[in-house]
Parts: sequence; C-alpha cells; structure tokens
Amino acid sequence: MTALVGDRPGSFLRMIRRSQRGRFKIYLGYGAGVGKTYQMLLEGHRMKAEGIDVVIGLVETHGRPDTAKLIEGLEVVPKHKEEYRGISLEEMDVDAIIARKPQVALIDELAHTNAPGNRNPKRYQDVQEILAAGIHVITTLNVQHLESLYDTVEKNVHVKVRERIPDWILGEADEIVNVDISPEDLQKRLHDGKIYPSERVQTALSNFFTSDNLETLRELTLRELVSQIDTKRREHFDDQSQMAPDQVMVCLSSRGPNSARLLRYASRLAGRLNRNWYALYVQTPSEEPTVIDPRTQTILSETLTLAKQLGAIVFTYKGSDITETLLRFAKEYRVGHIVIGTPGPIPFWKRIMGKRSLVENLIQNATGLTIVVLDTREPLVAQEDNEESKPGTVANYSGTHVPNANVLRLTLLLSPNQIVLWDNPINKRDLLEQLVKRPANGTRTHSVADILTGLMKREDESSTFFNEGVAFPHLRLTGIGVPLLALGIASKGVSDVLTELPVKLVFLILSPEEDPSLQVRLLGMLSRLVRNKNFVEQVVESDSSERAWISILNFEKEVSHK
Repeated sequence: MTALVGDRPGSFLRMIRRSQRGRFKIYLGYGAGVGKTYQMLLEGHRMKAEGIDVVIGLVETHGRPDTAKLIEGLEVVPKHKEEYRGISLEEMDVDAIIARKPQVALIDELAHTNAPGNRNPKRYQDVQEILAAGIHVITTLNVQHLESLYDTVEKNVHVKVRERIPDWILGEADEIVNVDISPEDLQKRLHDGKIYPSERVQTALSNFFTSDNLETLRELTLRELVSQIDTKRREHFDDQSQMAPDQVMVCLSSRGPNSARLLRYASRLAGRLNRNWYALYVQTPSEEPTVIDPRTQTILSETLTLAKQLGAIVFTYKGSDITETLLRFAKEYRVGHIVIGTPGPIPFWKRIMGKRSLVENLIQNATGLTIVVLDTREPLVAQEDNEESKPGTVANYSGTHVPNANVLRLTLLLSPNQIVLWDNPINKRDLLEQLVKRPANGTRTHSVADILTGLMKREDESSTFFNEGVAFPHLRLTGIGVPLLALGIASKGVSDVLTELPVKLVFLILSPEEDPSLQVRLLGMLSRLVRNKNFVEQVVESDSSERAWISILNFEKEVSHK
C-alpha cells in the first residue's frame, strides 16, 4: 500500500463524513450593530430568489426595525416553548428544523446559551445537530465570544463575556465573512438609535462602545480572520512541516492559579502556529485520587474539561519527577513550545539546599525547546455575569445550589418564588422578615428570628438602604454552603427609610461565613446591575414575581450579546 505524501491517517474518513454534513457559514463581527444579522438575512433573500429552500431557524432583531423588516418574505420555523417552574421560555426548535429539512437554515447568535429544559445547553450544539442532518447553516458571531479570547477581552476591553464557544467551532466553518464598519460609523449608528433604544445610548457609548474598545475588538477580528485564512491555506499544501517539533504543550497542575488563562493562551499560540496542542497533567504520588481532597479533584476535572473544549489533546501521566516526565512527553510528541504558569516562591532555606522551581529545571534541562512562562500570579477576578451554565446544572434557579463559585449570574441565584412584591408602603423590619422567609429551605440551621436579628443589627451599625433607591441588606451565616438571595420590590417605597429617592428594590444576600470574598463579589455584581436605570425600571414595574424574573433573565441575555 502506497500513501500519498502529506496524507494524514483518517483524512479520507473525515472527507466522507464531511460530504454528508451541511455546509457552515459564519458572519463574524466585532460588536453588536455592525450588521451581521442584516447581511445574513439579505443572503437569505438572495438565495430564495435563486430558488433555494431557505428558512429562518431563529433571528433576534433586538428591536431593530430594519432587521425586522428583512424577516418578511422568509419562512420562519416557530420557536419551541418550554415551561419551567411556571414560566414560558422560548428557544429554537431543532427538531422542527430537521423535520422541515430545508436546504439552508439561518440561525442567529451562535454563542447563545439555551434556556433550561433544552437538550443542548448551547446553540452551537444545536447547530451541529442541524449540520449533521445535512442542512446548510448560516449564522452570526461576535469575535469576543471565542473562548480563547476571554482573558484578552477582559483585560483590554474590561468586559466579562459570559457566553462563549470553543475556538474549534470557528475552525469548522466552510466560509467566514467579516462584517466590518468603522468604529466611527458604528458609534453614529448607535447615536441614531439603530442599535439600542435612546435611553441606553449614552450608557453604551460610555462603556462598551468607546473608540478604544471598538478598535481593539476590530483588530482582534481581523487577526482571527488572518489566522483562519492561514490555517485553511496550509491544509491545501504538502505538510512536511508537521514533522517539525513545533507542537504546543501546556503544563497543568491540580490547583494551579489561573489554569484557564494558561489554556486560552496555549490555544491562541497553537492557532497562530497552526499546530496541534496538548494539555498535560502529571499526577505525582501525592496527588493520587485516593489522596487529594474532593475540591481539588473538582478543580482538576473542570480544568481538563476546559482544555478539551478549547481543542487540546489531554493527557494525564503518572510520575514522581515532573520535569523528567514533561520533557519525555515533549520529545515523544515533538513539542516545540511549552507553556507553563509562574512558579510559586521557594523559601530561602530551600534555595540554599539546592531546591529549584519547575520552570528553572525545565530551562536548565530542555534542549531546543521554547519555554513560555505566563504570569499567573494575580488571582482570578470574580465573574458576575460571564459563565454559561454547565450541563447538568443549567436548571439551577432554586437558589439552593451553585455549580461554581465564580458563577454569579442573578437568575442562577434567584427564582420567582424568592421575589416578593408590595403594592403599599412597608416598613424595613417587616420587609426583611418576609424576604428572610423566602430562601428558608437553605437556612434550616438558622431561624428566621436569628437571621432577622443579625440583619437589623447590621442595619443599625450602617444602613444598606441607599439614596439611589436600592438596598443590599446582607449577612454571613455559618453552615449554609452556598449564597441565598431574595428580592423585594416595593413600588411605593419603604416607609421608615428616609432617603431622597424611595427605596424600591431590596436585594437580600445571605452568604457563607466560610467564604467572605463571595459576599463582596455578590455585592459588586448587584451594584453593577442597578446602575442600569433601564434594568431598575423594568424590574420595579413588574406586576408579578414571574414577570420580574423574566425581566432579569432578558436583561442578562441582552448584556451577554454586547
């Protein structure tokens, strides 16, 4: 048997599978309002005029009349309605699209997180099913939703992107179209009310839509396109260079700080080099599963899962000598770049005894390798609205369980039955007492009277009922394990609180005594939410706890699309 030069094992099988799959096109942009959905719908109309059977699987207009008008004349597959705890939620109906079997389906917002009850937690997974059914898909995506860019966007744009997709999804696209306008034109569109309602324009211009932010995101988009074009180009050439030792390896530890940052950097580096990359965890005798604690096991499992989502080939090796194991792996798998985090400090007396860090040992013993030491010393910033829910824990609206300490999305901590409305003025003590009773199922070790006494004592020391019309009464409790929230909406205000603006929104926060930082993160997340006047008005004007919860959910979705 003779193999052609450049053939890779399994390539013919991939070609067969690919021929049975729908084609995949992505309209890529650097922000909301650049025209991705508009261009996708225009293409839909062009295809229909050419006799192509095209349907709209899902389109989000966000109230933009020009976009809404383009839906006219195209068949729309009705959304699937899901009842969740008395609330009707709508999502794309994957089964209906597959049953309809059009030639092309237009599906907006690829990075969207589905509502609880759907079989897939993310829309890109829905799209994969539709493609597998032989249906071509055209979709839209903002560059900041790529998983590997999370740290870059947070650092340079100061935005935490909650909804993210693995980079390999973009790599699977048969065609990527950059929808681009200048930042100045985008800001003008915003001024003209073509992106958001007039009351949100100034806030948007002062935060996300600054010139510096837009220029940064635009540059990231262009770089990503260049990378994708280069990758596609290389795939068509004889790839003898794959034999060169230029693969990328990232070194993981069981509880290393900022492992996610390491993985995202390695993913970007491998993408630029167009190389495979590996995530390697060396399990020493002291880290056997029977030895390490459950929390460490959970952290390690989440790290390895993220590595797989980013496209790494994950290995776990056993070895007592970490340096030797890493270098042996690098030699065997033709690794040219090793990415590792900043080593912890070594006590002076150990230095005297000849102790060296893992990085120092690697540099000393590695030959012909590039060692990249990424600064992972600073702690992870708390994330209030940037993590998509994980499979198995996405339907976490009861306020009694939080799947990840960093997931501080309000609708994951608050359910409709933890929201209380009052049509008449109410005094502070009665208000707090009613709120304390709402998450009582998670506070069985503490009586309502004890919690209320603690809250009132805290209020006597320093009131949390502020002049801005909101209040954040809070208390740390031992043994509750997870944060518990309740929301009070007093449309006529709190009668015995004398502030210039009536206090209408009251967020009760009960957090674990064992994790003081969690209370700080919760307060930070809520204070950022209530700075948005539109958000406050929508919640205060709700006529039921269900409507209030839906308003919060819709707002969180809106924020995630920015």
